[in-house]
Amino acid sequence: MGWGLAAAAVAAPTGAPAGAPAPSAAADTRPAPRPLYRDPVHDGAADPSLVYNRHTQRWEMFYTNRRATLRLEDPKDVRWVHGTHIGIATTEDGQHWRHLGVAQFPPECSGPTDWAPEIVEHEGTYHLWLTVVPGVHARWQGTRYLQHLTSADLRQWRCEQRLQLGSERAIDATVLRLPQPLGGGWRLWFKDENQGSQLFAADSTDLRRWTVRGPVTRQAAEGAKVFFFSGRWWMVADVWRGLLVQRSDDLLTWEAQATRLLAEPGQHATDRAKGQHPDVVVRGDRAFLFYFVHQGGEPQAKDDERFHQRSVIQVAELKLQDGWLVVERDAPPPDLRRFFGAGQAPR
Repeated sequence: MGWGLAAAAVAAPTGAPAGAPAPSAAADTRPAPRPLYRDPVHDGAADPSLVYNRHTQRWEMFYTNRRATLRLEDPKDVRWVHGTHIGIATTEDGQHWRHLGVAQFPPECSGPTDWAPEIVEHEGTYHLWLTVVPGVHARWQGTRYLQHLTSADLRQWRCEQRLQLGSERAIDATVLRLPQPLGGGWRLWFKDENQGSQLFAADSTDLRRWTVRGPVTRQAAEGAKVFFFSGRWWMVADVWRGLLVQRSDDLLTWEAQATRLLAEPGQHATDRAKGQHPDVVVRGDRAFLFYFVHQGGEPQAKDDERFHQRSVIQVAELKLQDGWLVVERDAPPPDLRRFFGAGQAPR
């Protein structure tokens, strides 16, 4: 499904994501651990967003930080998914991540509940789009909105605009700079819960004022990520039954993949549930999928009715097969050292 007229295919867009060249095979290849990261405070890490901090020369992960260990009498009570701020983790070697604390956003442009960070660096400034929930709710209700913030160092944040997208329940931003062959400027995709939770697109020339263009899915979805990989534009999004995949040559018209990624539980410990709300980082000719997994499939869940609330971050490599994306979930995780170790800045 798409909106507007399809533009000519773009084979190699200017400004497409780039990264370190693919390393040669190394005898000491070491798979990343499984899970890649577990929050030591609430044990509810979700919705990862990775960014390279040029000041510390380290990769960092901003993530939704759910109160997974909170025990509520009503099993339908979702206050445990509310009431926390965005967590931050960092790594020295790309393989092992440690908790740094929580992001300190100005109270006037954050809320008692912060979700789903999206971070883009542009001309030395970090731009963050935050889903703000002005409350702690027992049910999936209330308003939410997208808030734009900026920072020079990923620590001190300045309030920018609350996005005006024609909805009181617009969440889960992903933002991409458009190459000149596609008109330049910026495009944002978001979930509009007031319109069937479909994904919508909006355009901007300055990252501040956005014009909504239209829907890009027929079905409900959230946590979309759009990226350029192997000559095409791709979108992956959480449809709560695995990850929807769509591909495009022009970022206007999308073709859906017949199969979903991570729809079936993995076989290894801490990865035995569907994969959800991902981030994708492209480094050279390789693409890495960071996703979260609830822990309801673990043995501890048999004796603890709340253990399923816990969630961890996992990583797998995206590959092409017959022109579509695949993930070998039960294969050893990729070795991240040469891509996400200290000093491995994106280009």
